[in-house]
Amino acid sequence: MVARSAGISKSASEKALDGALDAIKGALKKGQSVTLVGFGTFRVGRRAARVGRNPRTGEEIRIQAAKVPKFNAGKALKDALN
Repeated sequence: MVARSAGISKSASEKALDGALDAIKGALKKGQSVTLVGFGTFRVGRRAARVGRNPRTGEEIRIQAAKVPKFNAGKALKDALN
């Protein structure tokens, strides 16, 4: 779909999309946020360590703290869906 809408070859669109995604991943790894104007913002959130339960045994397990990707949709994206 990307190749068709941009009027370029599939291989060129694949390279462009992979490059954009790699740039977003790289920025998030550095703790930066990435804003695509009119689309939304990607950022890194933190999930605290917590105690959970093993559903099979009911035994308590410790779940480590983690960094998680978060996305906030921009106004233009929200408007396009409604």
